Amino acid sequence: MENKKEPYVLIGLYQALYKDRYNKSISLNKFREKWAMQDVIDSVGFERAKELLLYYFSTSKVGHPIQFFYYNFDKMDQVKKEIARDRLNRNTLLQETKKMVEENDEH
Repeated sequence: MENKKEPYVLIGLYQALYKDRYNKSISLNKFREKWAMQDVIDSVGFERAKELLLYYFSTSKVGHPIQFFYYNFDKMDQVKKEIARDRLNRNTLLQETKKMVEENDEH
């Protein structure tokens, strides 16, 4: 069962992030926006949608339009997953290299 308040929570988060970034309030038709935001929640879940909104505002996108978020949240989700996977692979490789260097130093 979906939580009917979740889209409004995320819309409020969007507005707060927008105000923090641009130092001005943005007016949205929350009733209209809730449907698109609910689609985001249905696709990736509430917590992941929240993470993606925070990530969106960390990007250099000019204006951070909410429509751009709706149309590209899935791409942002994929990029975040790839970055996390890459970070894990790099860390694993670093640990393996460190172990090989230590073993060679012992010989």
